[in-house]
Amino acid sequence: MAKLYFRYGAMNSGKSTALLQAAFNYEERGHRVLLAKPSVDTKGDREIVSRLGVSREVDFTIAPDEDVRATFERHRVAGDTVDLGGREVSCLLVDEAQFLTGSQVDELLRIALLDDVPVLAYGIRTDFQTVAFPGSRRLLEVAHSLEELKTICRCGRKAIFNGRRIGGRYVFDGDQVAIDGVEVEYESLCGVCYLHESGGVLNGHS
Repeated sequence: MAKLYFRYGAMNSGKSTALLQAAFNYEERGHRVLLAKPSVDTKGDREIVSRLGVSREVDFTIAPDEDVRATFERHRVAGDTVDLGGREVSCLLVDEAQFLTGSQVDELLRIALLDDVPVLAYGIRTDFQTVAFPGSRRLLEVAHSLEELKTICRCGRKAIFNGRRIGGRYVFDGDQVAIDGVEVEYESLCGVCYLHESGGVLNGHS
């Protein structure tokens, strides 16, 4: 039985790099993979871009109201009939999975369980206010396997939060979704440094 995996970490913990490495590992051994990401992630347009400068175009993007399993099936069949010798899809890899809806995460689970295709989802748990993204919350609830990808804060401690900056200043109000490098920038912070920057506030509460 295939499984749904959620590999999560703070910003700049190497999630996209790990995804691209996983895709490379599958393909190096002759397997076929599909890559996807939510369309709301406009960074790199249709590409997955890692901090190391490695990038790759996704096979499809996922709109907020899209049936992920149906879209996966269309691309799975289309690929079989083109130039891949009828090879089955060995894995679906999803970047920025925090931007999925809860029901779309359920579709990822169905792909794993009913279509017997492993799904590797990569993303962050919480936003700049320490509130869980809907997709991440559902993944934490239903994924077979949870793996934390670690990174460090500027002080050297383990980073677990994502600080949002606009014009070089930290902000703690605003929309949940604002793409890194497009409208704002982010910094991975430990709990101590996050509280220092926020004046002791977590999610609007003192």
